[in-house]
Amino acid sequence: MFRAMTSIIKVEKLSKRYASGFQALDDVDLSIGKGEIFALLGPNGAGKTTLISTICGIVRPTGGTVSVGGHDIIRDYRAARAMIGLVPQELTTDSFESVWATVSFSRGLFGKAPNPALIEQILKDLSLWDKKDAKIMTLSGGMKRRVMIAKALSHEPDILFLDEPTAGVDVELRRDMWALVRRLRDNGATIILTTHYIEEAEEMADRVGVISKGRIILVEDKAELMRKLGRKRLTVELQAPVAAVPDSLAAFDLALADGGNALVYSYDSQAERTGITALLQGLSDAGLRLKDLQTEQSSLEEIFVNLVSTR
Repeated sequence: MFRAMTSIIKVEKLSKRYASGFQALDDVDLSIGKGEIFALLGPNGAGKTTLISTICGIVRPTGGTVSVGGHDIIRDYRAARAMIGLVPQELTTDSFESVWATVSFSRGLFGKAPNPALIEQILKDLSLWDKKDAKIMTLSGGMKRRVMIAKALSHEPDILFLDEPTAGVDVELRRDMWALVRRLRDNGATIILTTHYIEEAEEMADRVGVISKGRIILVEDKAELMRKLGRKRLTVELQAPVAAVPDSLAAFDLALADGGNALVYSYDSQAERTGITALLQGLSDAGLRLKDLQTEQSSLEEIFVNLVSTR
């Protein structure tokens, strides 16, 4: 289980209200640790992009404070922004420039001295090296997404924001990105990921935050979240079918399955030890003989949908 030692991003009482009156962020508190992978989940319009844009200094907050590496994003904007690499949802590149020129120029924007060896390594890590001289306009959508990531990494940021980075890209790029994110984290970078592909959060994140209607409703270690909120299902395959659940097992709220050849028991982690032991004893007492047992745990997606739907 991940435990961040030092906070690199601190968000306190952050709010953003647009001129239209829409409250995009409402009293958000959030601390992100140095070297962690943090997944920010939420439905469309929940405030994910607004929160990221505010931390990156693109959107000016209505109230509250944000610091990045100890630098206030308003009073010390340049120092804070220099620590951040941002991969936005939208593809925004100079179509007529080459891949090499675009990525090298991005490094220069942050006042960094040229470093051809670094740019070469980034392009190779993203499978872009053979496209280094190609014009951006000639690339596929997936390749353009890789260029956006290369641009964000060009100035060697301590923090990388990935805002829906794999939306509309192929499986190969998604796997390449997962591998790259892990390498960056292993080298000390902090990764903040927003995604609609919840399997990405389940695959990569150390912690998960859920935002809904501009408010952070939960922040938890991924493993702890699964333990607390994830439900499990035990399917008991029987040697002989039953027409109904025996009355003696009514307390377990079992469901018949497979034409009476199986019983399904749903439980949470708190009831795991005592519940299963008692159920197995109850099955034996009822004279039911077991053929097989199978367990299945709720996915992070199921947990997320349940959290948002109850708010």
